[in-house]
Amino acid sequence: MTPMTLGKLALASAVVSLMSTAAMAADYTLSINTALATSDPLYAGLEAFQTNMKEASGGRLEIILFPNSQLGPDEDVLEQARAGAPVAVIVDGGRLAVFQNEFGVLGAPFLANGYEGIRKVVTSDLFEEWVDKLRKSSGHQVLSFNWWQGERHLLTNKEVNVPADLDGIRMRTPGAPVWTGTIAAMGATPTPMPWGEVYSALSSNVIDAAEAQLPAIVGAKLDEVITHVTKTGHINLITGMVTSAQWFDSLPVDLQKVLRDEAFKAGDIASYGTLESFEAIEKELAEKGVSVREIDVTPFKDATAKVYDDLGYGDLRDTLRAIAAK
Repeated sequence: MTPMTLGKLALASAVVSLMSTAAMAADYTLSINTALATSDPLYAGLEAFQTNMKEASGGRLEIILFPNSQLGPDEDVLEQARAGAPVAVIVDGGRLAVFQNEFGVLGAPFLANGYEGIRKVVTSDLFEEWVDKLRKSSGHQVLSFNWWQGERHLLTNKEVNVPADLDGIRMRTPGAPVWTGTIAAMGATPTPMPWGEVYSALSSNVIDAAEAQLPAIVGAKLDEVITHVTKTGHINLITGMVTSAQWFDSLPVDLQKVLRDEAFKAGDIASYGTLESFEAIEKELAEKGVSVREIDVTPFKDATAKVYDDLGYGDLRDTLRAIAAK
């Protein structure tokens, strides 16, 4: 057994021990990790899932929530799931692309408009084919992928209008190629790091800027360390609830169906709640002295058009945009 495998099993064992108390009260438990704070509107969807799953399963399956990445970075929890641990993580397609390439296109620039557009993509027959491929390639099971966190915007300490304004700016981004490629094409220098480190990195000038959706800005208190939000909407952040295929397959068939059904329902609760939060968040940011501006995003669309072809997503781009526009 390799050191890496031993490490994964140790992680899985640690997670199992965290859940021992809940396990005594239910036949099965699932711990869900998210980088988001409890104040994020998406978290309300997770709380609804926790409540509804307990009722729908007749108390046989209990959901335990871990906000603020309490179980570790998303990548670590994905590895725990691969090792068979009863864990799930709310994760973007970019991080899954290392296991199944097609998922990466979900984070590609200007793919779809709003939740309704991207929702059509992640409920399509084509997407379900990707779900099956992921199971076989990595041992991960997608429960639902309709957890929309909003469109991502530029967070800076200077006014931004065109890609040239980002020249020399070190911008935090997740490490997946589709994200780093997009930020580089937009004119900034992509700087991968965990979300939980962004506040301190901005405060200490390790980075100059970040990019994120509106709820995440206030959730991480980034309004204290940035002065401008430029509404580019360059990435439509759709995420999914992903767990261990091995653990999922150990469930009774009826619980497998209930789990996926309730995960999808909760995803809609989270996503529509997120949409409804935007107006109040923009008002809050403005009251705190942060400039929130809309600009002509055409130069950014033009600059990032090459990202699809650079990553081999040229054919998927046209297919998925057609699905999103239906």
